[in-house]
Amino acid sequence: MCKATKGFKDKDLLGIGGFGKVYKGVLQTSKSEIAVKRVSHESRQGMREFIAEIVSIGRLRHRNLVQLLGYCRRKGELLLVYDYMPNGSLDKFLYGQDKPTLDWATRFQIIKGVASGLLYQHEDWEQVVIHRDIKASNVLLDHELNGRLGDFGLARLYDHGTVPLTTQVVGTMGYLAPELVRTGKATTITDVFAFGIFLLEVACGRRPVDSIASGEELILLDWVVENWR
Repeated sequence: MCKATKGFKDKDLLGIGGFGKVYKGVLQTSKSEIAVKRVSHESRQGMREFIAEIVSIGRLRHRNLVQLLGYCRRKGELLLVYDYMPNGSLDKFLYGQDKPTLDWATRFQIIKGVASGLLYQHEDWEQVVIHRDIKASNVLLDHELNGRLGDFGLARLYDHGTVPLTTQVVGTMGYLAPELVRTGKATTITDVFAFGIFLLEVACGRRPVDSIASGEELILLDWVVENWR
């Protein structure tokens, strides 16, 4: 992986997460472009996320989920290898431009794709996978601007027909369902709530929690409800 990324140089840095950095690389044999996440091995949470990615997305196969191609743990290095998404994360298209760059048809295509991937991991796979951190920055876009849900570092798996056991509130503010905040119990329903906020985010081009000119915070869900009436 060091050769594939040319030594993890800053010029090949694609993004920085809470517990690692992602670099662009090229496999020497096939010349295929890849994304390599270098997970921090110094934190316990980094190790947890490394394991969670392997046991969840490492076994999932769906056109709207980022595919984990492989992983490596050697000499203190924790590396995860994914498909390379040339258009990066969706949030850059929503907020990183002076003018909107995604037309309505493309936005609908992205929303529909993420919904398809979520249905697969909730109902169609051999186990239930709760993502627990659905948001625009965790949706990556391929060369045709198809949305693929990624970053399964907080994901939890459980068998169909059983009750998931989570007590800790994790995720991102603005996407958390009220019952998740109260009880700490993540379910497919709390994932669907986060997806609903994500849908509004893509449709409205606003962050779930945003600062306005007065210095106050604008809550996207409240803003939509107020303007709907």
